[in-house]
Amino acid sequence: MKFIKNFFERTEPLVQKGAKYHWLHSVHDGFFTFLYVPKSTSKTGTHIHDHIDLKRTMTVVVLSLVPAILMGMYNTGYQHFRAIGELASTGFIEVFIYGLLKVLPVIIVSYVVGLGLEFVFAQLRGHEINEGFLVSGILIPLVMPIETPLWMVAVATAFAVILGKEVFGGTGMNIWNPALVARAFLFFAYPAQMSGDSVWVSLGSADKVVDSFSGATPMAQAAAATTVNDINFSVADAFFGLIPGSIGETSTLAILLGALVLIVTGIGSWRIMISTVAGGIFMGILLNIFAVNAYMEMPFWEHLIIGGFAFGAVFMATDPVSAAQTQRGKWIYGFLIGVLAILIRVINPAFPEGMMLAILLMNTFAPLIDHYVVGAHVKRRIKRAKISAN
Repeated sequence: MKFIKNFFERTEPLVQKGAKYHWLHSVHDGFFTFLYVPKSTSKTGTHIHDHIDLKRTMTVVVLSLVPAILMGMYNTGYQHFRAIGELASTGFIEVFIYGLLKVLPVIIVSYVVGLGLEFVFAQLRGHEINEGFLVSGILIPLVMPIETPLWMVAVATAFAVILGKEVFGGTGMNIWNPALVARAFLFFAYPAQMSGDSVWVSLGSADKVVDSFSGATPMAQAAAATTVNDINFSVADAFFGLIPGSIGETSTLAILLGALVLIVTGIGSWRIMISTVAGGIFMGILLNIFAVNAYMEMPFWEHLIIGGFAFGAVFMATDPVSAAQTQRGKWIYGFLIGVLAILIRVINPAFPEGMMLAILLMNTFAPLIDHYVVGAHVKRRIKRAKISAN
């Protein structure tokens, strides 16, 4: 790999300020910092010296998503062969490869479009290329139904990068989670392609499914149920991820493995994760107490392992840019996300999945939460100072 580094060092003078190819400086710098440690160092102020930087932080987040990605690929193949009645005669490798070939193009489209736009904006502004899209580029495919057309993935990615991030100033300045902005855009712009029972299972070239198969997600079953006994999905399948759903959101086990990585490395906020789950449990129990239909009667713990609740609590709500920043604010922010997610999911039949709307709503109010938390802290300090003075 030394020859690659030598290439960057030889071409660096050509992209410096005043040089012939200075307009390619951000591209050159972006590729170099992606592969190697940046040469620039802080020269003023007090700084913490550490090997971690934005690139390595984003890399850890991507690595934490690997279990969900792999399980999403396997489940895509699993649902396909289950739908056409050939699951029993199909081996693990064949099932996984089918899912890999279906999921990989979605990931590639997301990265090509998103990183391409990041390069364009970096060139126009004369700024360095930030590594923030390394995470957004993989989150966007993971929250999509497998049957989402590639052109829709491209349009949603462009919308998220341009109107969800760059108009606010780029990485670190966005108000909402970019991946959820992409998902929300498709949900409201193309509802027919983002809902129903057929978008969650890839049939490929198969023209029919077995009689006993239904592509309905557990939430769709719950919403349509007249009694709680009609909600008959397997809790074990839901936990391991063998149910219809968005590509990366089905396996609670894989998501928990990712959560462990984020918590151990200190990158993801355990306060937000725990408080989101606590909010979901609280609202689930409350709905159980006042249940008037089958969905409200569904045990609260089942809400935590279906839909996008677990994925949202671990990877979306903890976005360090759009989440609350204060310690107490994180508890409030996460708890309200959990409450709203279950409330929207159960009470409003127009939105069978409430996690997306709950997180986007609390992204909007996160600065307000921090404002009042800081204000309350200042008042307490002033009060203590007055007492000490007396």
